Amino acid sequence: MSQIPPLVEVENLQVAFRNGPQVVKGVSFSVNRGECLALIGESGSGKSVTSRTLVGLTGHGSRLAADRLRFGGEDLLGASERRWRSIRGGRVGFVMQDALGSLDPLRTVGDEVAETLKLHTDLTKAQRTARVIELLASVGVPEPEVRARQLPSQLSGGLRQRALIASAIACAPQLLIADEPTTALDAAVQAQVLRLLENLRTPDNAMLVVSHDFAVVSRLADRIAVMRHGEIVEQGTAEQILHDPRHPYTQGLLAAAASLHSTALRRPTTAPPRMAIGRTGLTSHVIEAKGLSKAFKGPDARKRTAVSDVSFDLRFGETLGLVGESGSGKTTATRLVLGLETPDAGVVRLRGRAWGELSEANRRIERKRIQVVFQDPLGSFDPRYTVERVLGEALDVAGYRPGARRRARAVELLEMVRLDESFLTRRPIELSGGQRQRVAIARALAPQPEVLVCDEPVSALDVSVQVQILDLLGELKERLGLACIFISHDLGVVRRVSDRIAVMKGGQIVESGPTAEVFGAPRHEYTRELLAAIPQLKTRAEALHA
Repeated sequence: MSQIPPLVEVENLQVAFRNGPQVVKGVSFSVNRGECLALIGESGSGKSVTSRTLVGLTGHGSRLAADRLRFGGEDLLGASERRWRSIRGGRVGFVMQDALGSLDPLRTVGDEVAETLKLHTDLTKAQRTARVIELLASVGVPEPEVRARQLPSQLSGGLRQRALIASAIACAPQLLIADEPTTALDAAVQAQVLRLLENLRTPDNAMLVVSHDFAVVSRLADRIAVMRHGEIVEQGTAEQILHDPRHPYTQGLLAAAASLHSTALRRPTTAPPRMAIGRTGLTSHVIEAKGLSKAFKGPDARKRTAVSDVSFDLRFGETLGLVGESGSGKTTATRLVLGLETPDAGVVRLRGRAWGELSEANRRIERKRIQVVFQDPLGSFDPRYTVERVLGEALDVAGYRPGARRRARAVELLEMVRLDESFLTRRPIELSGGQRQRVAIARALAPQPEVLVCDEPVSALDVSVQVQILDLLGELKERLGLACIFISHDLGVVRRVSDRIAVMKGGQIVESGPTAEVFGAPRHEYTRELLAAIPQLKTRAEALHA
């Protein structure tokens, strides 16, 4: 009886880019039908380039060589672009990390999913439309008929990711490649997406998952290959890699993951409370939000409530963690606090003064007191600018005119985030993810704010870098007396940094309180669901047994 060959065979794969170093160095692996292989490693390890090779997307100017590159028994070395197009979407589905960047911003979600069907099936337009609704419903998109008519920018991160999965599975591919499929998703939606990916597995197809998160791949993987600097340093069963790693690099990654999600709570803020003079006298609150409501009109002309009767406060020097699933209202509530949206009802006070009471000139002054650190600093940097110019713009707003004094302040800001003067001449694309986030923090500190709003500041970073950035933020908070609103889908991260937590669902705060109380004795069912959904480092076999 002949043995069934692997669905995917890669031997001695090497990839380099024009005028650049080799990024994949002799990588070998196989994926069998009915199996899930996970490629795991930090940014720059070569895992995403390796996965893109399997669909012919290494990019222009790349140089590829291998002793073997086969899919379904077919030799793909030297395959034409026409051949790759026939494979992509039809026989191989690809779910990328950045759903917003992967979906056409000018095309509705329904048209995006239908495009795959148009390219690879003989369905009529009416049949494609019906199939799109069916696919969106199958991946858990609510109101699929409405969502199909929306643009990607009108959907939450979780809904965009589901739409991307619907597009990838439209033609029942033999191989599904998922590149960081849950990185930006909250615990509840992450669990749903992982469950969806688990349910897509059959004895006849295979899956390749690319991630830096051991907790995620442990849910899906039968085998794990650990990549570093373009090489596979360790490969084995999920049980062996997770419970008995041999390579020091693998051991370090697992230690960082354990540290990041430690059950130990952060030390509560011990600095004496600051006071400010507000409209009604002294106040210990830097921000007070009372009864905020906001609704937006959808593509069907119906108004949908994003935030309803939301109230919370932030004291000087403390950190408030704001958690909830995608679409829960976290972003809208934050935009109301920043004065970027006007509430339909309710009021936001900064140091006791309502945004609505301020003239536009005074609003500009007050906005300097609140600065934002975004999830994707690369998207908020002008790629043409050097770090010095990025910081210079923020320092200009803070009143520093061009010259030696401004440059000295830029160097001081870099030193605050543990970077040196040499970074001033670099451009964002020349920085690692962690370095870019440090520059983003330095830029936010330029106007000497009282409040930092951290919107998913570490979700796109490797676990070891996440720990470094969170420790840095903690040190800066203590040193500068900053208050912080920390928005994250990762409850382990929120627990590590927050004094108090507010849990949002359906546009409302359903539970709030000190971190220890919310995690130790959650009162609301939704909070209990979120905590239960936190990924654990368990192998697939252990999870199925549990």
